[in-house]
Amino acid sequence: MMKKRVCGLVLGGLVLMVFDGCASPQERRLKHAREHAFISYWPASAQGHGLRLAVKDNIDMKGRVTSAGSEFVAKNSPPAVRDAPCLALARERNVEIVGKTNLTEFAVTVSGENRYFGTPKSRLDGKNDGIPGGSSSGSAMAVATHMADVSFGTDTGGSIRMPAACCGVYGLKTTFGLVSTKGVFPISPKHLDTVGPLARNIGDLAQGMDLLQRGFAGKYRKAVADKPLARQITIGRLYLNGTDSAIDKAIDAELKARHFKIVRLSKDFEKKWHAAEKDGKVVALGDAWYNDRKYANQKGVSLLTKLVLAKGELDYKFGYAGAVKRKAAWQRELRSVFKRVDFIAVPTLQGLPPKMPYWGSDVVFELRVFEMQNTVAVNYAGNPALAIPIRMPPQGKTTPVTSLQLVGPRLSEAALLNAGRLIEHQN
Repeated sequence: MMKKRVCGLVLGGLVLMVFDGCASPQERRLKHAREHAFISYWPASAQGHGLRLAVKDNIDMKGRVTSAGSEFVAKNSPPAVRDAPCLALARERNVEIVGKTNLTEFAVTVSGENRYFGTPKSRLDGKNDGIPGGSSSGSAMAVATHMADVSFGTDTGGSIRMPAACCGVYGLKTTFGLVSTKGVFPISPKHLDTVGPLARNIGDLAQGMDLLQRGFAGKYRKAVADKPLARQITIGRLYLNGTDSAIDKAIDAELKARHFKIVRLSKDFEKKWHAAEKDGKVVALGDAWYNDRKYANQKGVSLLTKLVLAKGELDYKFGYAGAVKRKAAWQRELRSVFKRVDFIAVPTLQGLPPKMPYWGSDVVFELRVFEMQNTVAVNYAGNPALAIPIRMPPQGKTTPVTSLQLVGPRLSEAALLNAGRLIEHQN
Protein backbone atom coordinates (compact mmCIF):
# COMPACT_ATOMS: atom_id res chain seq x y z
CA MET A 1 0.00 0.00 0.00
CA MET A 2 2.79 2.43 0.95
CA LYS A 3 4.65 1.61 -2.26
CA LYS A 4 1.51 2.42 -4.28
CA ARG A 5 1.10 5.75 -2.46
CA VAL A 6 4.72 6.70 -3.10
CA CYS A 7 4.46 5.72 -6.76
CA GLY A 8 1.26 7.72 -7.05
CA LEU A 9 2.86 10.79 -5.51
CA VAL A 10 5.90 10.53 -7.78
CA LEU A 11 3.74 10.03 -10.86
CA GLY A 12 1.50 12.94 -9.84
CA GLY A 13 4.52 15.14 -9.36
CA LEU A 14 5.89 14.22 -12.78
CA VAL A 15 2.53 15.01 -14.37
CA LEU A 16 2.45 18.40 -12.67
CA MET A 17 6.00 19.13 -13.81
CA VAL A 18 5.17 18.22 -17.38
CA PHE A 19 1.98 20.25 -17.53
CA ASP A 20 3.35 23.24 -15.67
CA GLY A 21 6.61 23.26 -17.59
CA CYS A 22 8.35 22.83 -14.23
CA ALA A 23 6.96 26.30 -13.37
CA SER A 24 9.67 29.02 -13.09
CA PRO A 25 11.65 30.82 -14.58
CA GLN A 26 9.76 33.30 -12.40
CA GLU A 27 6.72 30.99 -12.46
CA ARG A 28 6.73 31.08 -16.24
CA ARG A 29 6.96 34.83 -16.22
CA LEU A 30 4.01 35.03 -13.88
CA LYS A 31 1.92 32.75 -16.09
CA HIS A 32 2.75 34.66 -19.22
CA ALA A 33 1.99 37.99 -17.53
CA ARG A 34 -1.35 36.75 -16.28
CA GLU A 35 -2.53 35.26 -19.53
CA HIS A 36 -1.46 37.91 -22.03
CA ALA A 37 -2.45 41.14 -20.28
CA PHE A 38 1.15 42.31 -20.80
CA ILE A 39 3.50 42.22 -23.75
CA SER A 40 6.42 43.15 -21.45
CA TYR A 41 6.22 42.79 -17.68
CA TRP A 42 8.96 43.83 -15.25
CA PRO A 43 7.64 44.66 -11.76
CA ALA A 44 10.82 43.46 -10.01
CA SER A 45 12.99 45.95 -11.90
CA ALA A 46 10.90 49.04 -11.15
CA GLN A 47 12.32 51.45 -8.58
CA GLY A 48 9.27 53.50 -7.63
CA HIS A 49 6.90 53.05 -4.69
CA GLY A 50 3.14 53.20 -4.25
CA LEU A 51 0.93 53.33 -7.31
CA ARG A 52 1.68 50.67 -9.94
CA LEU A 53 1.21 51.88 -13.52
CA ALA A 54 0.86 49.82 -16.71
CA VAL A 55 1.25 51.46 -20.13
CA LYS A 56 -0.36 50.38 -23.40
CA ASP A 57 2.25 49.27 -25.91
CA ASN A 58 1.33 51.86 -28.51
CA ILE A 59 2.78 54.59 -26.24
CA ASP A 60 6.51 55.21 -26.59
CA MET A 61 8.72 54.39 -23.64
CA LYS A 62 12.40 55.24 -23.90
CA GLY A 63 14.61 52.22 -24.59
CA ARG A 64 11.76 49.87 -25.49
CA VAL A 65 10.25 48.92 -28.82
CA THR A 66 6.69 50.17 -29.23
CA SER A 67 5.04 47.11 -30.80
CA ALA A 68 1.54 48.58 -31.38
CA GLY A 69 0.42 44.98 -30.90
CA SER A 70 2.02 43.98 -34.21
CA GLU A 71 4.50 41.22 -34.98
CA PHE A 72 5.82 43.23 -37.93
CA VAL A 73 6.35 46.42 -35.93
CA ALA A 74 7.84 44.55 -32.96
CA LYS A 75 10.41 42.84 -35.20
CA ASN A 76 11.26 45.78 -37.44
CA SER A 77 11.28 48.84 -35.19
CA PRO A 78 14.11 50.24 -33.03
CA PRO A 79 13.53 51.09 -29.36
CA ALA A 80 11.95 54.47 -28.72
CA VAL A 81 14.54 57.21 -28.21
CA ARG A 82 12.35 59.11 -25.72
CA ASP A 83 9.20 58.76 -23.67
CA ALA A 84 5.88 59.96 -25.03
CA PRO A 85 5.02 63.27 -23.29
CA CYS A 86 2.03 61.63 -21.57
CA LEU A 87 4.51 59.73 -19.38
CA ALA A 88 6.27 62.88 -18.15
CA LEU A 89 4.42 63.27 -14.84
CA ALA A 90 4.73 59.56 -14.03
CA ARG A 91 8.50 59.80 -14.55
CA GLU A 92 8.73 63.05 -12.59
CA ARG A 93 6.98 61.41 -9.61
CA ASN A 94 8.96 58.17 -9.86
CA VAL A 95 5.81 56.09 -10.33
CA GLU A 96 6.42 52.35 -10.57
CA ILE A 97 5.77 51.34 -14.19
CA VAL A 98 5.23 47.58 -14.21
CA GLY A 99 5.06 46.88 -17.94
CA LYS A 100 3.68 47.48 -21.43
CA THR A 101 0.20 46.11 -21.98
CA ASN A 102 -1.26 44.09 -24.81
CA LEU A 103 -3.57 45.50 -27.47
CA THR A 104 -5.13 44.64 -30.79
CA GLU A 105 -2.82 45.11 -33.76
CA PHE A 106 -2.39 48.84 -34.54
CA ALA A 107 -5.33 49.37 -32.13
CA VAL A 108 -7.78 49.05 -35.04
CA THR A 109 -9.99 46.13 -33.94
CA VAL A 110 -12.41 45.95 -31.03
CA SER A 111 -12.73 42.36 -29.77
CA GLY A 112 -9.31 42.37 -28.08
CA GLU A 113 -7.89 39.51 -30.10
CA ASN A 114 -4.14 39.37 -30.77
CA ARG A 115 -2.98 36.10 -32.28
CA TYR A 116 0.72 36.94 -32.14
CA PHE A 117 1.04 38.17 -28.54
CA GLY A 118 -1.92 36.15 -27.26
CA THR A 119 -5.47 37.23 -26.48
CA PRO A 120 -6.45 38.08 -22.89
CA LYS A 121 -9.69 36.48 -21.74
CA SER A 122 -12.11 38.46 -19.60
CA ARG A 123 -13.18 36.91 -16.32
CA LEU A 124 -16.37 38.94 -16.21
CA ASP A 125 -18.61 36.00 -17.17
CA GLY A 126 -17.03 33.71 -14.55
CA LYS A 127 -15.81 31.33 -17.27
CA ASN A 128 -12.77 33.17 -18.64
CA ASP A 129 -13.97 33.03 -22.22
CA GLY A 130 -15.37 36.52 -22.75
CA ILE A 131 -13.77 39.04 -25.08
CA PRO A 132 -11.53 41.54 -23.25
CA GLY A 133 -12.53 44.36 -25.60
CA GLY A 134 -10.20 46.41 -27.71
CA SER A 135 -8.08 47.97 -28.40
CA SER A 136 -6.82 48.55 -24.83
CA SER A 137 -7.44 44.91 -23.85
CA GLY A 138 -4.28 44.47 -21.82
CA SER A 139 -4.70 47.79 -20.02
CA ALA A 140 -8.14 46.73 -18.79
CA MET A 141 -6.99 43.24 -17.82
CA ALA A 142 -3.91 44.58 -16.01
CA VAL A 143 -6.10 46.44 -13.52
CA ALA A 144 -8.88 43.82 -13.46
CA THR A 145 -6.35 41.17 -12.37
CA HIS A 146 -4.69 43.49 -9.80
CA MET A 147 -1.36 43.46 -11.66
CA ALA A 148 -1.52 47.26 -11.80
CA ASP A 149 -3.48 49.93 -9.95
CA VAL A 150 -3.77 52.23 -12.97
CA SER A 151 -3.15 51.67 -16.63
CA PHE A 152 -2.90 54.07 -19.53
CA GLY A 153 -4.88 53.27 -22.65
CA THR A 154 -5.80 55.08 -25.83
CA ASP A 155 -9.28 55.72 -27.18
CA THR A 156 -10.10 56.49 -30.81
CA GLY A 157 -13.62 55.11 -31.07
CA GLY A 158 -14.12 53.48 -27.67
CA SER A 159 -10.82 51.70 -27.09
CA ILE A 160 -10.71 52.55 -23.36
CA ARG A 161 -14.43 52.32 -22.58
CA MET A 162 -15.02 49.13 -24.58
CA PRO A 163 -12.44 47.03 -22.66
CA ALA A 164 -13.48 48.69 -19.40
CA ALA A 165 -17.01 47.46 -20.09
CA CYS A 166 -15.83 43.97 -21.03
CA CYS A 167 -13.57 43.60 -17.98
CA GLY A 168 -15.72 45.28 -15.31
CA VAL A 169 -13.46 48.25 -14.58
CA TYR A 170 -13.60 52.04 -14.90
CA GLY A 171 -12.23 53.79 -17.98
CA LEU A 172 -11.99 57.49 -18.82
CA LYS A 173 -11.89 58.81 -22.37
CA THR A 174 -10.43 62.31 -22.10
CA THR A 175 -11.30 65.49 -24.00
CA PHE A 176 -9.66 65.50 -27.42
CA GLY A 177 -6.43 67.51 -27.22
CA LEU A 178 -6.24 67.56 -23.41
CA VAL A 179 -3.47 64.93 -23.20
CA SER A 180 -0.69 64.93 -25.77
CA THR A 181 -0.76 62.04 -28.25
CA LYS A 182 2.76 62.75 -29.48
CA GLY A 183 4.73 59.53 -29.26
CA VAL A 184 1.52 57.48 -29.56
CA PHE A 185 1.10 55.13 -32.52
CA PRO A 186 -1.36 57.07 -34.72
CA ILE A 187 -4.83 56.10 -35.83
CA SER A 188 -6.66 59.43 -36.00
CA PRO A 189 -4.40 62.04 -34.39
CA LYS A 190 -6.17 65.00 -36.06
CA HIS A 191 -9.71 64.00 -35.13
CA LEU A 192 -10.22 61.21 -32.59
CA ASP A 193 -7.15 59.88 -30.74
CA THR A 194 -6.96 60.37 -26.96
CA VAL A 195 -5.01 58.97 -23.99
CA GLY A 196 -6.74 58.15 -20.70
CA PRO A 197 -6.61 55.99 -17.55
CA LEU A 198 -8.29 52.76 -16.48
CA ALA A 199 -8.61 51.51 -12.90
CA ARG A 200 -10.67 49.30 -10.59
CA ASN A 201 -12.12 52.23 -8.66
CA ILE A 202 -12.69 55.98 -8.97
CA GLY A 203 -9.97 56.87 -6.45
CA ASP A 204 -7.28 55.13 -8.48
CA LEU A 205 -8.75 56.51 -11.70
CA ALA A 206 -8.41 60.04 -10.31
CA GLN A 207 -4.77 59.33 -9.44
CA GLY A 208 -4.23 58.06 -12.96
CA MET A 209 -5.75 61.22 -14.40
CA ASP A 210 -3.50 63.27 -12.12
CA LEU A 211 -0.56 61.62 -13.92
CA LEU A 212 -1.91 62.83 -17.26
CA GLN A 213 -2.97 66.37 -16.34
CA ARG A 214 -0.99 68.39 -13.83
CA GLY A 215 -3.28 69.72 -11.11
CA PHE A 216 -6.11 67.28 -11.77
CA ALA A 217 -6.22 66.13 -8.13
CA GLY A 218 -7.16 69.67 -7.09
CA LYS A 219 -9.82 69.88 -9.81
CA TYR A 220 -11.30 66.61 -8.61
CA ARG A 221 -11.42 67.72 -4.97
CA LYS A 222 -13.20 70.90 -6.05
CA ALA A 223 -15.73 68.93 -8.12
CA VAL A 224 -16.51 66.73 -5.10
CA ALA A 225 -16.92 69.79 -2.86
CA ASP A 226 -19.12 71.62 -5.39
CA LYS A 227 -21.57 68.75 -5.91
CA PRO A 228 -21.23 66.17 -3.12
CA LEU A 229 -24.74 64.76 -3.67
CA ALA A 230 -26.30 63.08 -6.69
CA ARG A 231 -29.49 65.15 -6.45
CA GLN A 232 -27.40 68.20 -7.41
CA ILE A 233 -26.57 66.62 -10.78
CA THR A 234 -28.87 66.53 -13.82
CA ILE A 235 -28.44 63.65 -16.21
CA GLY A 236 -29.90 63.44 -19.71
CA ARG A 237 -30.92 59.82 -20.25
CA LEU A 238 -30.49 58.65 -23.83
CA TYR A 239 -32.26 55.47 -24.99
CA LEU A 240 -30.94 53.84 -28.16
CA ASN A 241 -32.73 51.30 -30.32
CA GLY A 242 -31.03 47.93 -30.26
CA THR A 243 -30.01 48.06 -26.60
CA ASP A 244 -30.81 45.06 -24.39
CA SER A 245 -33.78 46.13 -22.24
CA ALA A 246 -32.25 44.45 -19.17
CA ILE A 247 -29.22 46.73 -19.48
CA ASP A 248 -31.41 49.83 -19.76
CA LYS A 249 -33.36 48.71 -16.67
CA ALA A 250 -30.17 48.13 -14.65
CA ILE A 251 -28.83 51.57 -15.54
CA ASP A 252 -32.15 53.27 -14.79
CA ALA A 253 -32.35 51.53 -11.43
CA GLU A 254 -28.82 52.64 -10.56
CA LEU A 255 -29.42 56.27 -11.45
CA LYS A 256 -32.73 56.29 -9.59
CA ALA A 257 -31.19 54.72 -6.48
CA ARG A 258 -28.65 57.51 -6.26
CA HIS A 259 -31.32 60.21 -6.71
CA PHE A 260 -29.84 61.94 -9.74
CA LYS A 261 -32.19 64.34 -11.49
CA ILE A 262 -33.10 62.61 -14.75
CA VAL A 263 -34.23 64.23 -18.01
CA ARG A 264 -35.21 61.96 -20.88
CA LEU A 265 -33.59 63.06 -24.15
CA SER A 266 -35.67 63.27 -27.31
CA LYS A 267 -36.06 60.88 -30.20
CA ASP A 268 -34.70 63.61 -32.44
CA PHE A 269 -31.47 63.64 -30.43
CA GLU A 270 -31.33 59.84 -30.64
CA LYS A 271 -31.41 60.10 -34.45
CA LYS A 272 -28.60 62.64 -34.39
CA TRP A 273 -26.58 60.39 -32.07
CA HIS A 274 -26.96 57.46 -34.48
CA ALA A 275 -25.86 59.67 -37.38
CA ALA A 276 -22.81 60.79 -35.39
CA GLU A 277 -21.96 57.16 -34.61
CA LYS A 278 -22.06 56.37 -38.31
CA ASP A 279 -19.92 59.36 -39.27
CA GLY A 280 -17.47 58.73 -36.43
CA LYS A 281 -16.91 55.17 -37.58
CA VAL A 282 -16.18 56.37 -41.12
CA VAL A 283 -13.60 58.84 -39.77
CA ALA A 284 -12.05 56.23 -37.46
CA LEU A 285 -11.64 53.58 -40.15
CA GLY A 286 -10.69 56.08 -42.84
CA ASP A 287 -7.97 57.59 -40.67
CA ALA A 288 -6.74 54.14 -39.64
CA TRP A 289 -6.13 53.33 -43.28
CA TYR A 290 -4.62 56.73 -44.09
CA ASN A 291 -2.18 56.74 -41.19
CA ASP A 292 -1.24 53.04 -41.22
CA ARG A 293 -1.59 52.12 -44.90
CA LYS A 294 2.17 51.57 -45.21
CA TYR A 295 1.66 48.35 -43.22
CA ALA A 296 -1.27 47.08 -45.29
CA ASN A 297 0.78 44.67 -47.39
CA GLN A 298 3.57 43.80 -44.99
CA LYS A 299 4.33 40.19 -44.15
CA GLY A 300 3.70 39.70 -40.45
CA VAL A 301 0.62 41.93 -40.37
CA SER A 302 -2.44 39.80 -39.69
CA LEU A 303 -5.06 39.18 -42.35
CA LEU A 304 -7.73 40.57 -40.01
CA THR A 305 -5.86 43.88 -39.70
CA LYS A 306 -5.32 44.05 -43.44
CA LEU A 307 -9.03 43.54 -44.08
CA VAL A 308 -9.96 46.25 -41.57
CA LEU A 309 -7.53 48.64 -43.26
CA ALA A 310 -9.04 47.73 -46.63
CA LYS A 311 -12.47 48.65 -45.29
CA GLY A 312 -10.96 51.92 -44.08
CA GLU A 313 -9.63 52.68 -47.55
CA LEU A 314 -13.15 52.44 -48.95
CA ASP A 315 -14.50 54.69 -46.18
CA TYR A 316 -11.74 57.21 -46.76
CA LYS A 317 -12.39 57.41 -50.49
CA PHE A 318 -16.19 57.40 -50.46
CA GLY A 319 -17.43 58.90 -47.18
CA TYR A 320 -14.64 60.49 -45.21
CA ALA A 321 -14.78 64.09 -46.45
CA GLY A 322 -18.51 64.41 -45.79
CA ALA A 323 -18.21 62.86 -42.33
CA VAL A 324 -15.47 65.32 -41.34
CA LYS A 325 -17.60 68.27 -42.53
CA ARG A 326 -20.56 67.19 -40.40
CA LYS A 327 -18.51 67.05 -37.19
CA ALA A 328 -18.97 70.73 -36.30
CA ALA A 329 -22.77 70.43 -36.42
CA TRP A 330 -22.66 67.46 -34.05
CA GLN A 331 -20.44 69.39 -31.64
CA ARG A 332 -22.94 72.25 -31.64
CA GLU A 333 -25.76 69.80 -30.94
CA LEU A 334 -23.97 68.45 -27.88
CA ARG A 335 -23.19 71.94 -26.59
CA SER A 336 -26.91 72.70 -26.81
CA VAL A 337 -27.82 69.58 -24.81
CA PHE A 338 -25.25 70.42 -22.12
CA LYS A 339 -26.97 73.73 -21.50
CA ARG A 340 -29.84 71.68 -20.05
CA VAL A 341 -28.08 68.72 -18.42
CA ASP A 342 -24.74 68.07 -16.72
CA PHE A 343 -24.11 64.69 -18.35
CA ILE A 344 -25.61 62.24 -20.83
CA ALA A 345 -26.16 58.65 -19.64
CA VAL A 346 -26.19 55.81 -22.16
CA PRO A 347 -25.02 52.17 -22.00
CA THR A 348 -21.41 51.73 -23.08
CA LEU A 349 -22.44 48.58 -24.99
CA GLN A 350 -25.85 47.59 -26.35
CA GLY A 351 -25.52 44.07 -24.94
CA LEU A 352 -23.35 42.02 -22.62
CA PRO A 353 -19.88 41.29 -24.01
CA PRO A 354 -19.96 38.23 -26.28
CA LYS A 355 -17.71 35.21 -26.01
CA MET A 356 -14.65 35.03 -28.21
CA PRO A 357 -15.43 32.58 -31.06
CA TYR A 358 -13.72 29.22 -30.69
CA TRP A 359 -11.91 29.73 -34.01
CA GLY A 360 -10.93 33.30 -33.14
CA SER A 361 -12.12 36.62 -34.45
CA ASP A 362 -12.78 37.56 -38.07
CA VAL A 363 -14.00 40.68 -39.86
CA VAL A 364 -17.67 39.76 -39.47
CA PHE A 365 -17.27 39.29 -35.71
CA GLU A 366 -15.25 42.51 -35.35
CA LEU A 367 -17.89 44.52 -37.21
CA ARG A 368 -20.64 42.97 -35.09
CA VAL A 369 -18.84 43.97 -31.88
CA PHE A 370 -18.07 47.42 -33.36
CA GLU A 371 -21.81 47.90 -33.90
CA MET A 372 -22.48 47.07 -30.22
CA GLN A 373 -20.56 50.14 -29.03
CA ASN A 374 -22.29 53.40 -28.14
CA THR A 375 -18.95 55.18 -27.94
CA VAL A 376 -17.86 56.53 -31.31
CA ALA A 377 -20.16 59.55 -31.34
CA VAL A 378 -18.29 60.83 -28.27
CA ASN A 379 -14.90 60.65 -29.99
CA TYR A 380 -16.41 62.27 -33.07
CA ALA A 381 -17.36 65.28 -30.93
CA GLY A 382 -14.15 65.26 -28.85
CA ASN A 383 -15.97 65.15 -25.50
CA PRO A 384 -14.88 63.19 -22.41
CA ALA A 385 -16.74 60.09 -21.23
CA LEU A 386 -16.53 57.70 -18.29
CA ALA A 387 -17.34 53.97 -18.38
CA ILE A 388 -18.71 52.73 -15.05
CA PRO A 389 -19.37 49.05 -14.20
CA ILE A 390 -22.98 48.37 -13.16
CA ARG A 391 -24.14 45.12 -11.58
CA MET A 392 -27.27 43.54 -13.02
CA PRO A 393 -29.69 41.15 -11.24
CA PRO A 394 -28.18 37.65 -10.74
CA GLN A 395 -28.68 35.09 -13.48
CA GLY A 396 -28.20 31.65 -11.98
CA LYS A 397 -24.75 31.41 -10.41
CA THR A 398 -23.43 34.58 -12.05
CA THR A 399 -24.12 38.27 -11.60
CA PRO A 400 -23.79 39.96 -15.00
CA VAL A 401 -21.97 43.28 -15.11
CA THR A 402 -22.80 45.90 -17.69
CA SER A 403 -21.38 49.39 -18.17
CA LEU A 404 -22.84 52.88 -17.96
CA GLN A 405 -21.24 55.56 -20.09
CA LEU A 406 -21.49 59.10 -18.75
CA VAL A 407 -20.67 61.75 -21.36
CA GLY A 408 -19.76 65.26 -20.30
CA PRO A 409 -19.01 68.67 -21.79
CA ARG A 410 -15.47 69.39 -22.91
CA LEU A 411 -12.93 69.42 -20.06
CA SER A 412 -15.43 68.03 -17.51
CA GLU A 413 -13.24 65.08 -16.46
CA ALA A 414 -13.20 66.03 -12.77
CA ALA A 415 -16.99 66.42 -12.65
CA LEU A 416 -17.43 63.10 -14.47
CA LEU A 417 -15.30 61.31 -11.88
CA ASN A 418 -17.32 62.92 -9.10
CA ALA A 419 -20.52 61.53 -10.65
CA GLY A 420 -18.78 58.18 -10.98
CA ARG A 421 -17.83 58.35 -7.30
CA LEU A 422 -21.49 58.72 -6.35
CA ILE A 423 -22.49 55.71 -8.43
CA GLU A 424 -19.52 53.65 -7.19
CA HIS A 425 -20.73 54.03 -3.60
CA GLN A 426 -23.96 52.29 -4.53
CA ASN A 427 -22.30 49.23 -6.11
